[in-house]
Amino acid sequence: MNNGFSTGEEDSRGGHTDQTCCLIDENERCRNPAGNASYSKRIQKTVKEKRLKLSSDPTSQHIYICDYHKDRIQSARSKRRRKESEDDSNDTDIDLPEAPDLYQLQVNTLRRYKRHYKLQTRPGMKRAQLADTIMKHFKTIPIKEKEIITYFVYMVKSNSNKLDLKNGLNNDTT
Repeated sequence: MNNGFSTGEEDSRGGHTDQTCCLIDENERCRNPAGNASYSKRIQKTVKEKRLKLSSDPTSQHIYICDYHKDRIQSARSKRRRKESEDDSNDTDIDLPEAPDLYQLQVNTLRRYKRHYKLQTRPGMKRAQLADTIMKHFKTIPIKEKEIITYFVYMVKSNSNKLDLKNGLNNDTT
């Protein structure tokens, strides 16, 4: 899986050049050749959340979409909505720094994060659920941007890292 899209590497079906995209875009069937990306339930949820005017053609014999729609869905996924107030009807899409894609991390890495921050979760969570929980926590961590940048520049200029300080090493002894 690649950000929720099937890349076709997981199976041996190969390209779908003889099929067209299974999507209806603003009431018109897409005529582009289908790629290897599939219109999964997760992607359908993203389309619905982002209010993209896309739907699957019920007469289509497959769920593969073209590269154009794949790129469109991915770019919509990387944008977030900013609302000035709850009742503001002028939603504006802006590019914000992209949050890390926790869905691509290994389950053990997610569990280590959960353990480090002592997050409460129910046992037996699947990777996607765990990633969602961790992402919610990650977004709540306050950062002091000026302090972090200053510290980073200091560490680069002094040619050291946090592990050196933790182990009691400094530049004079190395």
